Amino acid sequence: MEIWINPACSKCRSALSILDAEAAEYTVRRYLEDPPSAAEIGAVLARLGLEPWDITRTGEARAAELGMDTWPRDADARDRWIGALAENPILIQRPIITADDGTTVVGRSEEAVRSVLP
Repeated sequence: MEIWINPACSKCRSALSILDAEAAEYTVRRYLEDPPSAAEIGAVLARLGLEPWDITRTGEARAAELGMDTWPRDADARDRWIGALAENPILIQRPIITADDGTTVVGRSEEAVRSVLP
């Protein structure tokens, strides 16, 4: 499995601790240093069954700078949101875990992290 993390994030560190305690095999992607492309974000959204605004950290200063609180949340604006996430990875909610079977979760709770374990 792969986990997108920001090492400074307590939720990310907690998720890694759970994975380690369960001896799960995983690859870490520090998504601020290795940002996902718009296509990768689109694929993750499809697996999550979510829209880009659902995984956007709208409380970040960068979101305010972009005026994202005024952006429409509809099909026509979807690519704009995905592009903003690709260009500003700090806006991506974390951690995002993709299991080998394609199951993907935003691992902000212990239950979510455990849901992708075999």
